[in-house]
Amino acid sequence: MYVTVIETINRARNCSSLNMSKKETFANYLSSVKELKSAILKSRYTAAKKVNKEMLLLYYFVGKYVSDNSRNKNWGKGAVEQISDLLQQELHGLRGFSATNLKNMRIFYEEWADLEVVFLAESPVVLFDFMLPENRQTSSDDLPSEIRQMTSDEFVQLFFGIGFSHHIAIVQRVKKVEVRFFYISYAAQKFWSHDTLKYHLKESLHLKLGTSQNNFIQTIQESTFKEKAQLIFKDELLLDFVNIEANDEEPDEHILEQEIVQNIKKFIMALGADFSFIGNQYRLLVENEEFFIDLLFFNRKLQSLVAIELKKGKFKAEYVGKMNLYLSVLDEFVKQPHENPSIGIILCKEKNTKIVEFAFRDTTKPMGVITYKTYNELPEHYKIAFPKLDDLKKLL
Repeated sequence: MYVTVIETINRARNCSSLNMSKKETFANYLSSVKELKSAILKSRYTAAKKVNKEMLLLYYFVGKYVSDNSRNKNWGKGAVEQISDLLQQELHGLRGFSATNLKNMRIFYEEWADLEVVFLAESPVVLFDFMLPENRQTSSDDLPSEIRQMTSDEFVQLFFGIGFSHHIAIVQRVKKVEVRFFYISYAAQKFWSHDTLKYHLKESLHLKLGTSQNNFIQTIQESTFKEKAQLIFKDELLLDFVNIEANDEEPDEHILEQEIVQNIKKFIMALGADFSFIGNQYRLLVENEEFFIDLLFFNRKLQSLVAIELKKGKFKAEYVGKMNLYLSVLDEFVKQPHENPSIGIILCKEKNTKIVEFAFRDTTKPMGVITYKTYNELPEHYKIAFPKLDDLKKLL
């Protein structure tokens, strides 16, 4: 009996040891899979960037060739269409060289003709020798001042970081070089889809960014901090990931908060760069009385806490007093000595500019009002780019 018990214990130990060994092996496999996944995705992203760059270089010089021959009347009427058809016959299955695209390449070149020195530096010139005029002298002095002020690596990374369709949307909608750089930079850094870019172009984001209604000039003393704060916050946020059921035209603040928290990465992308999420329903305790901030962030560029209060309807003057209290408590008990004063943002559905102005007039804490739009308010042709709630439910 004693021997049987001992044998049973030993078998159990061996089995436990075996199970532990299997678990460790499986854990090692999972670790290896994560490393391989990371390497594969990184390689794909790098390859995609290289392919995109090569395509842009090709389209630029093809556009130059089409421009040189069509604008000086070397080609007759309808030549672009005929050449596109002949190309399709010569290279069966060729995509991207329709008559419309060839004309878009011409636009791409003509709108960025001043960048030829950059494209020549980046391209395998031998491929495009037949397209280039003889004895063409190019110099970095020919570049627009906005480009010369940037490092070459920075410019190349941004410019070649977005696709051809993005570039065409920008040049067709925007004429000023500095504004084009604004959209190129944002589209590249925030990985905007083509539809998202078109939406921001239509809404003139460059005019709204840094134009949120706020009291920063009156309440922030340090000039650099004041300047940065004024530039960071937008007048309106596009919360295209917030998709409320049709019956809930006016979502409750709690529902809106949960949608944001569940999609916090997308919210930060909408909010802007350098924001770190600290938490939602952040608890403040004052003389045994509790207060809760809907969303609390820290902005690295500002070196400041940013409290956000969510409101489902129109801005009300009483929101300012509550936010002023939150900011006072944050500065007293949460802010670190080296950090700048906390900033408050009231995120609401709509606002009356004059009421906001009067509500801010005698405040001492820096705060602003920003409005938002959800998926349900997007025009129909923009909604197509986003999945419907019912479709997501079926997938889940």
